[in-house]
Amino acid sequence: MGRTIKSIAAALLLATAGVIAQSDMLQVDLDNTDSIRKAAKVVATNLMNYYDGDQPGRTPGILPGPPPGGPYYWWQAGAMWGTLIDYWFYTGDTQYNDEARRSLIFQAEAPSNSYMPRNWTASLGNDDQGFWGMAAMLAAETNFQNPSETEPQWLALAQAVFNTQARRWDPATCNGGLHWQIPPTNGGYNYKNTIAQATFLNIAARLARYTNNATFEEWVDKAWDWTEGVGYITKDYNILDGAHEEDNCTDLNGVQFSANAAVIIHGAAIMYNHTKSEKWETRTRGLLNRTIDHFFPEGIMIERACELQDRVQCNVDQHSFKGYMHRALATVAVVAPFTAETVVKTLRSSAAGAVQSCKADGTCGFRWNTGAYDGDVARGPAGQQMSALAALSSLLLAQDHVLRGPLTNATGGTSVGDPNAGGDVNVLQPMKPITTGDRAGAGIVTVVVLASFVGSLVWMGMGWSEGA
Repeated sequence: MGRTIKSIAAALLLATAGVIAQSDMLQVDLDNTDSIRKAAKVVATNLMNYYDGDQPGRTPGILPGPPPGGPYYWWQAGAMWGTLIDYWFYTGDTQYNDEARRSLIFQAEAPSNSYMPRNWTASLGNDDQGFWGMAAMLAAETNFQNPSETEPQWLALAQAVFNTQARRWDPATCNGGLHWQIPPTNGGYNYKNTIAQATFLNIAARLARYTNNATFEEWVDKAWDWTEGVGYITKDYNILDGAHEEDNCTDLNGVQFSANAAVIIHGAAIMYNHTKSEKWETRTRGLLNRTIDHFFPEGIMIERACELQDRVQCNVDQHSFKGYMHRALATVAVVAPFTAETVVKTLRSSAAGAVQSCKADGTCGFRWNTGAYDGDVARGPAGQQMSALAALSSLLLAQDHVLRGPLTNATGGTSVGDPNAGGDVNVLQPMKPITTGDRAGAGIVTVVVLASFVGSLVWMGMGWSEGA
């Protein structure tokens, strides 16, 4: 990682100094690591003000929701715990580690421990499950405090997510791919979106690198080839949102969200680090160039699909996307050293904009390119806090434990895996075609049910029921 250290150090020296002087704004000197840590702690504290899962009678691990009971869907809490693991990893602050550990285990839900909790079936997507799986994978890669021997382990949790999703890969339509939703009864099941493929690819890539198991690598290639083949990844490395199976995934939704690009470029860079192959270097370079050009037009991140010049029309989910991009690019700089100078310079300039959106108490806005707090709290606002926290934390790359890269089971990773994880899953599966035998059986059942129903009416009419 020697080249990485030199590239990151050079980029930090070249970057413009950033000190926020206004007394009502967050105080941070971007040239001082202690100042960055202090500011990140303030923002993290503000973020956790929106979490009540540690209170008596509340559910561990989730943010208030889903709508209308609260603004947040289940997946966003998984992303939050990933953000807080990174926060610990970069800053050394262990304040939230116990709750992160408890939450990641609780929400995995036994016996399958695959992040498919029954309480969230009505809105359970492959991408939702994927964000929790990526958080568990991050815990393994950073040697986050391991669960007890009687609890599911981080690596096994990530493997459970991968195993359940690999079984759901559906070649019956569009020649493959994952559906957006997991239960076929959920609205949106017919949409095969990019983020579902991206989280699957990302977890598979990290498992390939962590375990050195070729099966995971084969699935990464399969997921990339399919996603590129249907046009979700274009030849110019634009990342489109998805399409519907009724149209054989040809009705491409051309909107570009940063979360899609972030998760895919992270996975591509991991594969470059694992294989050192030319194809993954080419893909990482192409994705990085397009990502910076599209989402960092003036060095400060913008969620281009919904953060318009005259108005913001981003939803609660989209208010958290900037953080995923900053976290992903920070790892890209480490595992793909040829990107380091460009990435660190971009992260630095964007973080400077993020800091200017934060008040002294750590309340941060959404727009980072205005030089002031925008008061945008209508959509969230935990997402705004997650994004600002990620922007600050990701500046602390120049540390030995960070620069050695995500751990593997050959470089000091201690998490225990389970190749068979995720085998006991009780979630609705696609309905099988109805056969003649099914129809005959259904007819018999119908006769029995009707006879029972009529008998009940006669029994109640004769006064044999209790209390008549």
